[in-house]
Amino acid sequence: NEFIDLVIKARKKGRPFHLLLGAHTIKVGLSPVVIDLMKRRLVTGLSFNGAGLIHDLELAFFGGTSEDVQAGLQDGSFGMVKETGEMIASIGDIASTENLGLGQAGGQFISTRKAKYARYSLFASAYKLGLPVTVHMGIGTDIISQQPTFNAAHLGEASHVDFRVLANICTEINKGGVVANIGSAVILPEVFLKALTVARTISKGKNQLTTANFDMIMHYRPKVNIVDRPTHKAGTGFNFVGHHEIMIPLLAWGLKRKYKS
Repeated sequence: NEFIDLVIKARKKGRPFHLLLGAHTIKVGLSPVVIDLMKRRLVTGLSFNGAGLIHDLELAFFGGTSEDVQAGLQDGSFGMVKETGEMIASIGDIASTENLGLGQAGGQFISTRKAKYARYSLFASAYKLGLPVTVHMGIGTDIISQQPTFNAAHLGEASHVDFRVLANICTEINKGGVVANIGSAVILPEVFLKALTVARTISKGKNQLTTANFDMIMHYRPKVNIVDRPTHKAGTGFNFVGHHEIMIPLLAWGLKRKYKS
């Protein structure tokens, strides 16, 4: 209840509630829950690692996004789906040509190509709602890095655009906003810490924010980089342990029960 109250307080003051989402949240079917919160203007933006874009893209176009890693690893077929690599390459080309971040380019691609299941896409929904989505890739961390269509220059540049976008968002988060990390154990907690540092460098003043980490087990980096360090003498951090399929719908229910846009 305390965390929900702080989110409501922030939103009523026009401050952001930004989500850092691990890709697993998409795989377990939470996209409609988050889309609903975006439509209600409770959630104001999203950030992902590279796998988040991949899973969202595959769900939007194919209606599924999973494979047998063990079996695919044995014969070298794991992560070698041609269509996924080609679509990511196209998104990178769009980002490079139009000087867009990877998240915005992904939302534009899914929306304009009229993906069959676009209504379940977090990227397409945010694009239509005019909400920011950022993607923070690591070279070699995602299946697309294995493929001949992978363009590290385009995707790296677009991901850096998104880092700057997130740093700008963090300037508002640091003025009384809220950020929640849901299911990212390493990449997004590290990226957030650096983006917040940039925000505090370019926007001086009192540091004030609320943070929360949601995951199935306790990890070092989310606990330290989301819950503890950012809120030191600057706010309150929460750590919630439980399955995403249970915790996030409960969070959404609590928010909607108390918030009227």
